[in-house]
Amino acid sequence: MFTMWEVLLKSVLVNYFCAMQILDGKIVSQSVKDLLKTKTAILKAEGKKVPHLAAILIGTNGASETYVASKVKTCEEIGFKSTMLRLDENIAEQELITAIEKLNNDADVDGILVQLPLPKQISEEKIINLINPDKDVDGFHPVSIGKMVQGLPAFIPATPYGIMLMLEHYKIETAGKHAVVIGRSNIVGRPMSILLSQNTNPGNCTVTVCHSRTNNLKEICLQADIIVAALGKPGFLKADMVKDGAVVIDVGITRVADATKKSGFAIKGDVDFANVAPKCSYITPVPGGVGLMTIGALMMNTYNAAVMNNG
Repeated sequence: MFTMWEVLLKSVLVNYFCAMQILDGKIVSQSVKDLLKTKTAILKAEGKKVPHLAAILIGTNGASETYVASKVKTCEEIGFKSTMLRLDENIAEQELITAIEKLNNDADVDGILVQLPLPKQISEEKIINLINPDKDVDGFHPVSIGKMVQGLPAFIPATPYGIMLMLEHYKIETAGKHAVVIGRSNIVGRPMSILLSQNTNPGNCTVTVCHSRTNNLKEICLQADIIVAALGKPGFLKADMVKDGAVVIDVGITRVADATKKSGFAIKGDVDFANVAPKCSYITPVPGGVGLMTIGALMMNTYNAAVMNNG
């Protein structure tokens, strides 16, 4: 038999831990794919062209191979057309430029994806700037970023866009909240801070951007209602940096050596999940969280590009 105090303690612990909800990227990304599958079927029934994503993969990087393969598979799943160009790791920059220009001029191609990182002999900035902004489904072109900053319709970088779709799906209240973004990359941190601060829903946050030179990072994080960890350091965000009830979004995805795994490595996020999760109202897992949403958001951008091309 349990004593009254043991029953009370058990009740408190159950309520405390059950208050935390996982932001499941698998569920949300599937809902995005189901929506796009339906929309694509409608385009086809109306005699319009279906979305066409062209991906360029350079070299044989294992992670890049996996990412591109998953994107091609998703295209097939939802009815998109896809083209994958494989180029040698020692390719000359001019050869890549020629390939992109050909895709820019191909009216059937709606979106162009150049898988990063690129070999050292190729300028990422030059290649990103070369992509036709109307086909920039990665959302990295300066024109895309400029439109996003101004709040105009734009292709949004896929990872931040995916996070916004996730917040929307779970109906997480963001208006008036203090959001702390840890990381200032052009791919995640900067665009994430802009999107969260815009007069939209989700959005309307007061945003603080932190980075490697930020003083009193722990104290700043403890003030946050929403934390987006995007700095690429496994387990960086600890429990003593998170206040009770916070929403935590883990963007990190780092391979860490693990002899217990068949692959020889484990995928770790930027959040010390086991210790942080019990304090949160919502939290994303790694894997199974933001990474899956990135692909869904890329597909959404590609669909929007196709609609624009269809007039």
